[in-house]
Amino acid sequence: MHSLVGLRLSRKSVTKTGVIDYIQKGGLLMWPILGCSIIAIAVFAERLFYLHRATIHVGEFLKGLSNLIRRRNFAEALHESAGTPGPVARVIHAAIIRHDAPRAELRDIVQEAAQLEVPKLERFLAVLATIAFLTPLLGLLGTVAGMIDAFGTIASSGGYATVTELSSGVYKSLLTTAAGLVVATPTFVAYSYLSSRVNTMLHDMERAGIEIVHMLTESRPISGIISFQQPEEIAREIEARQDL
Repeated sequence: MHSLVGLRLSRKSVTKTGVIDYIQKGGLLMWPILGCSIIAIAVFAERLFYLHRATIHVGEFLKGLSNLIRRRNFAEALHESAGTPGPVARVIHAAIIRHDAPRAELRDIVQEAAQLEVPKLERFLAVLATIAFLTPLLGLLGTVAGMIDAFGTIASSGGYATVTELSSGVYKSLLTTAAGLVVATPTFVAYSYLSSRVNTMLHDMERAGIEIVHMLTESRPISGIISFQQPEEIAREIEARQDL
């Protein structure tokens, strides 16, 4: 039993030592690549949590609001939209507040509210895109630095160098290239995934804005009395009543 525990601890220590050894042998450029990986993980986790909280079932939410709006219970509709998290609910809330406005004005209100939500949804996505493009370049720079070390060793030894003397520079160049690609590939995948989630939410906001404007305008009572008589006939009836 003690031997198994010791074996596991030794494997963990070897893994940690191996990672640190790779970073040290890769040179100074390994530290910026490591920093980029930490930033990418933090940004992805924060954005994933935010989008998860902001996502709602738009169809069910609009169905529940439509029943309240048909009954012209705007106070309850405002309470429901205010208590629901996410940009879709905030766009709907902005329209319900001005439910008596004309249709064109309601459409402008919805568009302005949606435009205010776009920067919140796209926040930090540019950071992921920058890291995905920057880390391969850092790896390429490390490759160039490693080859410079290798040829510098050859030059200092008068044009002759052993494989052992050259291996350090080549090893350094390969490590930085591999590290840059290891960080860039999952970062680009994370950026693409979050971008698709943001596009889906933008589509949901557009759909919700169109439907809430339609609900609010259709729920308004028809004001005035509809008359099928011509204006001349109405005037004659009024004159006849005055004569009586």
